Amino acid sequence: FKDDMSELEKGMVTIIKAFHKYSGHKCKLKKAELKELINKEMSHFIQTLDELFADLDQNGDLEIDFQEFITLIAMVTSACHELFGRGLYRDEGF
Repeated sequence: FKDDMSELEKGMVTIIKAFHKYSGHKCKLKKAELKELINKEMSHFIQTLDELFADLDQNGDLEIDFQEFITLIAMVTSACHELFGRGLYRDEGF
């Protein structure tokens, strides 16, 4: 990370790195890999995987590519904003 990056830019880089940490060089997440990512990186926000995976896998290839992964991040971020948003910008925490 460059020191002069904004918090938002750093967050975007973190999302990209997390995706590649679990997808490896093939740049797609199989269901088991997505489950591991969710369990290790997003366990406070996501509880069920089967329906979520089916909804995300828009092209039906049984893998989640980066575009589909970003859809997940957007959905979870939006839901978190609804639940915690007002508190976040008041005191920077949940």
